[in-house]
Amino acid sequence: MMAMSCKDGKGIMDNGKYVRYTPEQVEALERLYHECPKPSSIRRQQLIRECPILSNIEPKQIKVWFQNRRCREKQRKEASRLQAVNRKLTAMNKLLMEENDRLQKQVSQLVYENGYFRQHTQNTTLATKDTSCESVVTSGQHHLTPQHPPRDASPAGLLSIAEETLTEFLSKATGTAVEWVQMPGMKPGPDSIGIVAISHGCTGVAARACGLVGLEPTRVAEILKDRPSWFRDCRAVDVLNVLPTANGGTIELLYMQLYAPTTLAPARDFWLLRYTSVMEDGSLVVCERSLKNTQNGPSMPPVQHFVRAEMLPSGYLIRPCEGGGSIIHIVDHMDLEPWSVPEVLRPLYESSTVLAQKTTMAALRQLRQIAQEVSQSNVTGWGRRPAALRALSQRLSRGFNEALNGFTDEGWSMMGNDGIDDVTILVNSSPEKLTGLNLSFANGFPAVSNAVLCAKASMLLQNVPPAILLRFLREHRSEWADNNIDAYSAAAVKVGPCSLPGSRVGSFGSQVILPLAHTIEHEEFLEVIKLEGVGHCPEDAMMPRDMFLLQLCSGMDENAVGTCAELIFAPIDASFADDAPLLPSGFRIIPLDSGKEASSPNRTLDLASALEIGPAGNRSSNDYAANGGNTRSVMTIAFEFAFESHLQENVASMARQYVRSIISSVQRVALALSPSHLSSHAGLRAPLGTPEAHTLARWICQSYSGKGSHNARLRFCLSIHSLGVYLEIKIPAGLLAGDISSGNKFTLLCYLGVELLKSSGEGSESILKTLWHHSDAIMCCSLKVGDLILNAVDGAGNTCFLVLAFLTKGPNPCGALPVFTFANQAGLDMLETTLVALQDITLEKIFDDHGRKTLCSEFPQIMQQGFACLQGGICLSSMGRPVSYERAVAWKVLNEEENAHCVCFMFMNWSFV
Repeated sequence: MMAMSCKDGKGIMDNGKYVRYTPEQVEALERLYHECPKPSSIRRQQLIRECPILSNIEPKQIKVWFQNRRCREKQRKEASRLQAVNRKLTAMNKLLMEENDRLQKQVSQLVYENGYFRQHTQNTTLATKDTSCESVVTSGQHHLTPQHPPRDASPAGLLSIAEETLTEFLSKATGTAVEWVQMPGMKPGPDSIGIVAISHGCTGVAARACGLVGLEPTRVAEILKDRPSWFRDCRAVDVLNVLPTANGGTIELLYMQLYAPTTLAPARDFWLLRYTSVMEDGSLVVCERSLKNTQNGPSMPPVQHFVRAEMLPSGYLIRPCEGGGSIIHIVDHMDLEPWSVPEVLRPLYESSTVLAQKTTMAALRQLRQIAQEVSQSNVTGWGRRPAALRALSQRLSRGFNEALNGFTDEGWSMMGNDGIDDVTILVNSSPEKLTGLNLSFANGFPAVSNAVLCAKASMLLQNVPPAILLRFLREHRSEWADNNIDAYSAAAVKVGPCSLPGSRVGSFGSQVILPLAHTIEHEEFLEVIKLEGVGHCPEDAMMPRDMFLLQLCSGMDENAVGTCAELIFAPIDASFADDAPLLPSGFRIIPLDSGKEASSPNRTLDLASALEIGPAGNRSSNDYAANGGNTRSVMTIAFEFAFESHLQENVASMARQYVRSIISSVQRVALALSPSHLSSHAGLRAPLGTPEAHTLARWICQSYSGKGSHNARLRFCLSIHSLGVYLEIKIPAGLLAGDISSGNKFTLLCYLGVELLKSSGEGSESILKTLWHHSDAIMCCSLKVGDLILNAVDGAGNTCFLVLAFLTKGPNPCGALPVFTFANQAGLDMLETTLVALQDITLEKIFDDHGRKTLCSEFPQIMQQGFACLQGGICLSSMGRPVSYERAVAWKVLNEEENAHCVCFMFMNWSFV
């Protein structure tokens, strides 16, 4: 085959099929690719004009080069992903082999002890009990707290305690000192958080986890030692003394305080010894235990308002992993003194599942989150780095815990009640608290608010899963919130002087949820809430303003076992600075029935499930799914207000009444959400699982495949030129619907009858579930006139006229807006929004001018023929980020009466630019 030279000799063309580029041309194209990996035809023409070195190459060849370059990039990423999965599988296999060895040892020990027990009971010749041969096993368990000989507080005595702590910790982490059973709802796998287990039958509560993290052992130890940075319930850890050891390790004496999770229980504290050392195989060990008077070591006197709890030998075993990263074993073992709390709350302090969720798994999540941030090192929501967003989440959670506990050493003092002690009022006027708020007027003068008030209360809930209730509170704020109180809170922090609520006439019509960040497993969300049209002052009634809340939401997965649900928010300024003043308020809902562990002495880790590949982090097993009809939980409410000191009584009265009204609203909502009001067998449904959603999913799929009508089966337009491929299509006789047109763009219309989904079942639930998890972004668009969604589309084409008029900025007397009414998970990710905020996004906002023109030209075809194919391009998410898509399909969704219900869009192979 003969090669032909280009006109300037810089490129070689082989019979017009491909071009051999010079190194200079490749360098120029690579530079352009990093600037814009998917240029439009206009952009490619511009590139040729701006870069003379490419002037000899045809635009079609440049388009092919970019397509090939994107394909190579995709293959490179896939190869890298597969290598990472292979490394995870190798390390996971090592963990599973170690776990198998440990279980075999445990089985052998139980068999031996069982034989000894039989021999002992069958020996009837023993007249008296021989205490010297007494078994150390009771119900198949070791005594984990042996009698320690007295020791002194000298370095040698502390080292003796430390070495014993290390031995006991290792026996729990890799040995058989504790009988571990699989954590309910956890299935280990390469994409899961790790292998998580809880104790059965031992003293106190205990949890154990094994996992892989992409950080070096020293970095892992540094993060885990900084417990307040990842353990939200940890108030402080004070290192009182540090002693080096002869083997290169360190012994530390620590005093740790934990927040109380509710107003009904006191806080906990610990007096600890922490031992850090390096083992012979290079593993790094950090182990801890409480120091007690029986050990004759250094003591710490009791602290007022705290209950002294005990930490039994616990810690972290960190081993370097081949290829980078670490394999980590975590053991948490505590006695939280359940006797000190009301009986109704004792399951919370007797549950190993709760300990695993709040402490053990929280440590693994923090490590995975930081490892991902280090590997990506990108800027996330609103131009902030992940570390800054994590700091904001930590500030919200810590501020809520501080207000909830109201420690006197932080300046909180209690006010008297009004004869009813259902709501507790605390006041804080310490300079440190006000300095942290940084209150000021809009004109720069100091604020007159010189104190902070907190109103808090707790209530017991029956038969309502915390995740369902929290989701309702998040998505339906108007059902419980008073916009006047919200306006007062925002004004006190941001604007300055503002009269008490009662005279306010401003109101907000809706809330918009703006996603900001989320954790890897989506168990926690940080978002900005925009309350539209809030009046800060009476004169704002004619011109209401928007108000913003920074909100932290967690525990919305109703299948997660032992997880508390939290909704914490604080008013912020529109500028949203990293050091913005925060006065957190919100809700915490803690399940109380997770103490009834779904474990038995005969249950072991389900290691076979570890071979499943895919997200399995916090999923519930079928045999342990939460029963909505038997759940109990305690809800704690805390609201903070900044105020002027001379208005303390008035603000306290307002806050007390406000919290009581919220309690009343929550009780009403909880009754409405009770399973007895929804379904006698199906439990509670998420908003996505409503009958309307199931019906819409069925209509979408039927309209796509053309099964909804015998006379109007869906036809697809394949633009061969735009796809850059050559297709040979064999069409059975009688199915040809159009002719191949001449010109640059070849269009073939045929009845394909393609199925949108390959559902595993025929039921509507299966269709909705499959549609929800579809890899392409699917979203529906309808007309919105005011607050009314027009689902039905006029068969005469009036809707088409209105949409076209809006997109082209033409006359639109009805004020109709094409808005999105449904999207699957990929669609929400692409738009960077939620189901609640979806209807606030109009169709024209996501397209640029070129996209709007393309849609206008194709819309008549959608309404007349039922479908249209759109070329690839760029659209915008709700956060303003550009999103590229390879191609898109739009089709008319028909209802049961064959009338147009809405228009559905599917964006294929989309990615953020």
